[in-house]
Amino acid sequence: MSRVRVLILNAALGPLDYSVPDDMDAPPGSIVKVPLGPRQVTGVVWDEGRLEGNPVDASKLRPILGVYDSPPIPETLRRLIEWTADYYLAPLASVLRMSLASTSGYSGEKTITEYRASGGMPERMTPKREQALELIGDSQGIIRELSEIGEVSVGVVRGLVKAGALEPVDVSLDAPFPIPDPAFGPPTLESGQAAASARLVEAVRDREFAPIMLDGVTGSGKTEVYFEAVAEALRMGRQTLVLLPEIALTEPFLTRFTARFGCEPIAWHSGLRQSERRRAWRAIATGEAMVTVGARSSLFLPYPKLGLIIVDEAHESAFKQEEGVMYHARDVAVMRGHFEQFPIVLASATPAIETKQMVEIGRYETVTLPGRYGAAQLPELTAVDMLQDPPPRGSWLAPTVVRAVEETLERKEQSLLFLNRRGYAPLTLCRTCGHRFQCPNCTAWMVEHRLLARLACHHCGHVMPPPAECPECGAEDSLVACGPGVERIADEISALFPDAKTAIVTSDTLWSPAKAGEFVQRMEAGDIDIVIGTQLVTKGYHFPNLTLVGVVDADLGLQGGDLRAAERTFQQIMQVAGRAGRGEKPGRVLIQTHEPSAPVIEALISGDAESFYAAETEARRLAGAPPFGRYAGIVISSEDEKQAFETARIIGQTAPKVDGMMVLGPAPAPLAMLRGRYRQRLLVHARRALDVQSVIRDWIGDRDWPKGVRVSVDVDPYSFL
Repeated sequence: MSRVRVLILNAALGPLDYSVPDDMDAPPGSIVKVPLGPRQVTGVVWDEGRLEGNPVDASKLRPILGVYDSPPIPETLRRLIEWTADYYLAPLASVLRMSLASTSGYSGEKTITEYRASGGMPERMTPKREQALELIGDSQGIIRELSEIGEVSVGVVRGLVKAGALEPVDVSLDAPFPIPDPAFGPPTLESGQAAASARLVEAVRDREFAPIMLDGVTGSGKTEVYFEAVAEALRMGRQTLVLLPEIALTEPFLTRFTARFGCEPIAWHSGLRQSERRRAWRAIATGEAMVTVGARSSLFLPYPKLGLIIVDEAHESAFKQEEGVMYHARDVAVMRGHFEQFPIVLASATPAIETKQMVEIGRYETVTLPGRYGAAQLPELTAVDMLQDPPPRGSWLAPTVVRAVEETLERKEQSLLFLNRRGYAPLTLCRTCGHRFQCPNCTAWMVEHRLLARLACHHCGHVMPPPAECPECGAEDSLVACGPGVERIADEISALFPDAKTAIVTSDTLWSPAKAGEFVQRMEAGDIDIVIGTQLVTKGYHFPNLTLVGVVDADLGLQGGDLRAAERTFQQIMQVAGRAGRGEKPGRVLIQTHEPSAPVIEALISGDAESFYAAETEARRLAGAPPFGRYAGIVISSEDEKQAFETARIIGQTAPKVDGMMVLGPAPAPLAMLRGRYRQRLLVHARRALDVQSVIRDWIGDRDWPKGVRVSVDVDPYSFL
């Protein structure tokens, strides 16, 4: 028998030693079943000598129980997993879990039984059964998935199966996917696009590491350009991964991809059913899946012949994971390209300062698309000074914006009103006693969602019906909504233009690719006149008849002192402005603001993006902020407030004195309580060259904290809450 070290999917235990029976072959990367106490668990055989720990005496080793009939985790991916765990100070097992994201994918299952509505009704109908059947509708899935869709227990769904209201369907888990055809629908490229695509195609052919920033204004045809690099990868028999920041963007992308390549790529996101996830994982791991489009988690899947990664909307903060392994998919994608020697394309109309700085110092290459495709022109941007042109009392839209919407309706064109705030109002209070409704689990206000008749916390998900009376003073009908959300703007629009067809577009209404596809179809059919939406509509959509964009509150993103507040505001407004005038009709953008002289607003109106980026970059340089310095956040949380405070105090007092590094805090986090846990925060600020991970690992890595206390480290944080 030989000895192997196995990394199991339990972050608390670390790697374990096992023996390999003589009749079994388990090289590094093999996915194996091993005993752990009385249980059987899954793990991966790791490379000899790469995982720390003293070897166990051979006489005490238990044998591996079996090797799954699945391709092994490639060596380059194992190196990426190690790098990610080391850089982001995360357990190796937690990173590995993202690669083994479908338990049935590496098992021997070939079919699975799912269920769907049969059309019949049970003899005994209960309120829960009625709710389940209504919410399930045309959905299909395993019993657990249907219970989640129907918002009922598994027992209710099993009862509907037994009563015949849900019927079984056998689903093949290994049906082959169609192969995209690079010659199916080649585009007609303008000279600038052709030159850009030629460079990307060349990079794919070279099969060398090449991080490339594809910088093009909104509507310049970046997707068509990088599709030619995808086509070249297909011709070479190499796999491609396209990362998108939002699930809702998947459906429009699939449509454009199908028009170019004759079939859809393989999609990977949290909305997949278990059978779909298993089939996709298997196709990716065997190399059958030639093109995958997915959210950030698709980055760690075991592609055996990856030849290109495209990060679309690469500036988006949604690529940063905020829980669990707190990695940034854009940066990890670059490292995967480095380990496996292929090009990475970072596509954006508003690149992140970090990316632009990498171009500046020669680490990344840049390919530029300076103008919009065809006859389309960039829209005209105008600031609406809310002090000079205020809305009527109780309203939120300036008269100038209202007139512009009216004129757009008269021309039978479409308008978009952008406000990055879900719900009806961000705060509800009692006009009698001033009581404010706060989440019982978080230091955050409850947001009114009038369409759903509920108050909701956007941080922990706690919901409650709006009470008929104030819980503090008992006054009836005294609750008042403060401030606007998209639902409130929609109400204002309905009152002003009762005949206009409106749509509210947020993560509450577009929670799946199918919902996004339905929205796109309605827009293209002219079934919507005015869209009121959050940042979900700022990117990826192409509506030629949308000619007016109104930004309801341009100052909103500048509040709170965030490091990237000005940059993020500039990116969001430029992106949403880019939805206007994408066809032959000219576009117009009106930006409501109380500070028209703010640098970010002036840069937007003048179109002088380079001066804005230069000023922001210089401010970061002077402050030693990223990309010129390094941050790491340390968050201590506990259900016991005193315990969280004491642990944070000890961590602060034992902070090492290191040249080029300072530790700020501890202090209560801006969100001092989240999901019922009290939170303290420290911020490490270090010079760029310092190995801050090693310092933090030596400082707090091996300590034992009181039971119930969690200490998490966020390297390169994007959220400072």
